[in-house]
Amino acid sequence: MSKLKNFLFTSESVSEGHPDKVSDRISDMVVDTYLSADPYSRVACETLTTTNKVVLAGEVRGPKINKDKIIAKVRNCIKDIGYDQNGFTWREATKIESHLHSQSTDIAMGVDSSGNKDEGAGDQGIMFGYACNETDVLMPAPIHYSHKILKLMADDRKSGKLKNIEPDSKSQVTFEYVDGKPQKVKSVVISSQHSPDVNQNDVRDLLRPYMLNSIPKEFMEGFDENEFYVNPTGNFVIGGPDGDCGLTGRKIIVDTYGGAAPHGGGAFSGKDPTKVDRSAAYAARYIAKNIVASKIADKCLIQLAYAIGVSKPLSIYVDLFDDDINKNEFVVSKIKENFDLSPRGIREMLNLNKPIYEKTASYGHFGRIPEKDGTFSWENTDKKNIFSK
Repeated sequence: MSKLKNFLFTSESVSEGHPDKVSDRISDMVVDTYLSADPYSRVACETLTTTNKVVLAGEVRGPKINKDKIIAKVRNCIKDIGYDQNGFTWREATKIESHLHSQSTDIAMGVDSSGNKDEGAGDQGIMFGYACNETDVLMPAPIHYSHKILKLMADDRKSGKLKNIEPDSKSQVTFEYVDGKPQKVKSVVISSQHSPDVNQNDVRDLLRPYMLNSIPKEFMEGFDENEFYVNPTGNFVIGGPDGDCGLTGRKIIVDTYGGAAPHGGGAFSGKDPTKVDRSAAYAARYIAKNIVASKIADKCLIQLAYAIGVSKPLSIYVDLFDDDINKNEFVVSKIKENFDLSPRGIREMLNLNKPIYEKTASYGHFGRIPEKDGTFSWENTDKKNIFSK
């Protein structure tokens, strides 16, 4: 994020009905399906969604799972999201193709452990983790409240409380920062697919409460109603995969920190936890969150770097944003002493070989509440005492 003290900063979120998020959900369902059958399955699944069509492609290694079972689960995903429209539906009118095939033996050889060789990273790359004390979940305020708006909308839409609003939605929140801290909301944008039975004034009235119920009142004092934008282009009846093609992995900034921190470039969804694009990004967030939870720093950025087939990270970079070199060295030493950042170490530390990924596909992979089944284990702050001086 900017080193300026006073500035405006904006983040966006997209709902579970956004075509890219439909694709992410389906890809993560495939991951969970294989991990449910064998916790050591390997999966790299990409999904394309468009008008009345879903195409799955990628590589798997694990138990043989009937293609019809996968296709039935795809339909369940679409149904749960809420799509039953002429251009995209969970019913037979939507054609579903699966082109999953066996994982490359060259990749498997680099990743597998054997003899004295520990399991290597599934690919090269850089991964970032970030945390800050702007919200109680230690996430940047703009992305946190953008997610919250859409999550509340989806919950009420699916329960029947919110009517005439369809699954495809986007939100965007701009905060004014003073002395580096979020002070007030400057503008809010919500674009949502809706039924043809309502006009734009109706949609505005339907969605205003979700803005007000999502953002704390102290941030909304003096908010200019003219800065609340709803469907700025007008009508939004045709949406979802019928309105725009969806692909797995296209919303990586929505998935992480809303642009407030760097991103290594690798997507998460559709990948089993041997892929460090996913698991190391979770580990970096876990460490960064525990550092900020310890109150040793107001914010923390961590970068990890890996090479395919190599077990240990090539580098660990930490920025506490306060130019305290001794503190930074202390934190780096504590990370090296207490965290095994090999792919196997990360999976064991966060218990990642479980079918916990479908829930991560929408409303962010970070800033969520850890669940009893192990989902969002990387959001725990059980290691914060390690960093208390």
